[in-house]
Amino acid sequence: MILKRCGTSWLLNLSTERIKCSFYQLFYVLEKNNLSINDGYMRIFVTGTRGIPGIPGGVEKHCEELFSRIAAKEHKVTLVRRSAYVSDELKSWRGVELVDCYTPRRKAFEAITHTFLALMAARKYKPDIIHIHAIGPSLLTPFARLMGYTVVVTNHGPDYDRQKWGGLAKFMLRLGEKMGGLFANEVIVISTVIADIIQRRCHRKSNLIYNGVPLPVKSRTDDYIRGLNLEPERYILAVARLVPEKGLHDLLSAFEQLRPGFKLVIAGDADHESEYSRELKARAAANSSVVMTGYVTGEPLNQLYTHAGLFVLPSYHEGLPIVLLEAMSFGLPVLVSDIPANKEVGLPQERYFRCGDVNDLKEKMTALIERDLTSDEREKIRRQIESKYNWDCIADQTIAVYQKALRQ
Repeated sequence: MILKRCGTSWLLNLSTERIKCSFYQLFYVLEKNNLSINDGYMRIFVTGTRGIPGIPGGVEKHCEELFSRIAAKEHKVTLVRRSAYVSDELKSWRGVELVDCYTPRRKAFEAITHTFLALMAARKYKPDIIHIHAIGPSLLTPFARLMGYTVVVTNHGPDYDRQKWGGLAKFMLRLGEKMGGLFANEVIVISTVIADIIQRRCHRKSNLIYNGVPLPVKSRTDDYIRGLNLEPERYILAVARLVPEKGLHDLLSAFEQLRPGFKLVIAGDADHESEYSRELKARAAANSSVVMTGYVTGEPLNQLYTHAGLFVLPSYHEGLPIVLLEAMSFGLPVLVSDIPANKEVGLPQERYFRCGDVNDLKEKMTALIERDLTSDEREKIRRQIESKYNWDCIADQTIAVYQKALRQ
């Protein structure tokens, strides 16, 4: 009632300088004897992700690729995982130390609870850098700074635009975005869209470092897709969580209007079962031409990408979609919604459809479903992936941000 009566805009619109002035006086006292400039070996403590390896999610894929490479460059990386998502007993993976921490598996509380517990555990590891991922966990950036840590935040996108969140959750996510933007020593963003948000809301520059994707080795077998009664290049592939902002309901509606001959494969599941995910599964089960695989990784996912005829991403919201970059790395024909994050990838215009427009999606799928990429198109995609979305370069850029934060 208090929030409703007084409003919440006052907190989101507090003067940047007034907030910073009060906090930085205290930060100075806590940090003046702890700051160190370290251009060599660093101890990096990572939180904000569900965990690695093989845990579904865009942030999780990002962390899996990034921190294994940073660890390979002889830095000490400790990554805290959410116990509710962990099904192994790994203590390390590709040089990254793994620490499992309690998490209540409730979407409204799990990120903030886990981040708080992770920060409390961080002192044991004496980190040079605390790296917080996503805007929900970034709500605790001022707390991390008050504990005397040098903090880098990666903003993966405005999660408050996701349709699954209610009003209070959206408010807290906006507040998390602002707290990370104001109080982190350095902010990393994965697209120019997010950079503009940070500049507008927090009045500071950020470090643009795109998501990446490794160039894959295509599968030489098709036993997995054959087991799903699929034929190579005769199915449309979507890889996404079963949540409203991924637009899979639009894809199903458009697919139902296509002529017979192709199947639709949806690879993914819901982190938290919801009415939407149950309805989507029931709708798919009623159509014999729709295959839902659940979460898949490794060789099964490789086969799905290798043999697909068309990849479709009908999202209403993205940061910078790793699944789109993955599809491009396999040389797949793609069709995506015309949201800013997808348009930043720079595909030809015919590869975009109007977001939420089922008829436009159907017409574009019909036009592209039989059209393969030319050798020139495939080579252009490969050059784009190698130069702009190279994980080794991204690791070097991230390390440079750490060093920049420590030199402040």
